[in-house]
Amino acid sequence: MTTTPLRIIHCVRSPIGGIFRHIRDLATCQADAGHAVGLICDSTTGSQFDNELVEDLRPKLSLGLARFPMQRQLSVQDVRAALELYRHVRDLKPDVLHGHGAKGGAYIRAIGTVLRLKGQDVTRIYCPHGGSLHYDPNRFEGQVYHSIERLLGRFTDGLVFVSDYEYAAYESKVGHPNAPARMVYNGLQSGEFAPVCEDPDAADFVYIGMLRDLKGADVFIEALHNIKLRTGQAPTARIVGEGPDEDRYRAMVADFGLDDRVRFQGPLPARRAFRLAKTVVVPSRAEAMPYIILETVAAQRPLIATRVGGVPEVFGRYAGRLIEPGHIGKLTDAMQVALAHPDAMAAAARELRSCLAETFSADLMSDRITTLYKELRGLVPADTGASREAGQAAAPGITQSVYARTGRGQ
Repeated sequence: MTTTPLRIIHCVRSPIGGIFRHIRDLATCQADAGHAVGLICDSTTGSQFDNELVEDLRPKLSLGLARFPMQRQLSVQDVRAALELYRHVRDLKPDVLHGHGAKGGAYIRAIGTVLRLKGQDVTRIYCPHGGSLHYDPNRFEGQVYHSIERLLGRFTDGLVFVSDYEYAAYESKVGHPNAPARMVYNGLQSGEFAPVCEDPDAADFVYIGMLRDLKGADVFIEALHNIKLRTGQAPTARIVGEGPDEDRYRAMVADFGLDDRVRFQGPLPARRAFRLAKTVVVPSRAEAMPYIILETVAAQRPLIATRVGGVPEVFGRYAGRLIEPGHIGKLTDAMQVALAHPDAMAAAARELRSCLAETFSADLMSDRITTLYKELRGLVPADTGASREAGQAAAPGITQSVYARTGRGQ
């Protein structure tokens, strides 16, 4: 039991995918350490699979699980949602409000600021998880979101970034953090570092992720079609996940005549999905620090991935293997190489696993984030050398500065 228990509330709009995986692991570790933890999320998002994962977390949440309708885009409904969230949070008397993603971060910082004005000692933490940082700063929408981020930065006590890429994107698109900032990689459970073998009837490729263009599922299907055009036969493939573009992808598969080669599996746990195919393909157009990459490498599965977000930080000295995002031709070439050289792909997976240091640990992730809370609240001395924390070693091929960066406001 911790000697300094905190009352911590996490808030995220969409409790799905990697962002919820991060929150789930963090909240579980914090609860196991003796802190009181609560979660607030959208009530309109999530399939049965997603909602079951959310409900599985409920026993760990002594401050409760609350779900309110939250819109993805900015709208007048945000005001009503913020008022409902404020009444809920106020009554829980939190010490720490931790917002995840653009909308969760906006709600938490606004609510935390009002509570501070009313005399409550609340620490406001924000983790973008990509979010608004994916927007092009040269387009109007990006300029709006980044301006809002700059404004909210004045009401932020601490920032957490899940990759060095995300930290750099914040600095270039929003500005240098006005509050202490810490870079903390997403972490895995110890059991996830065990190898996974494919099933005897495994397909050639598997795509695992949300079914939306940002994740590149359309490029994956196009590459399968290209291989069919080049060779006369398409590889077999499995598509694991769900999302807003699923109907369009099913139509693409039908239009390309791939119905007998491609199977949609729906959402599955990653380690179960790994068994479905010989090679995992992650063709994302944008990411922060995707869990599916960490999970695939830890499971020692052959992997084709794009050079986006924090993915090169995972690949380290093997980052040259990554391909250009959104480039159908290069993805097609990489998939054909995988088909032709399965032994080389397996050897590459073993090499890449050696690059994934135990630093990618859920326990370490929780410890570093919770320590930031305590530093900001004056419960432990501030670590001005956070970029060189004791016991934190860099993975082979990755400079240690990647693992933690601390920005101090002026």
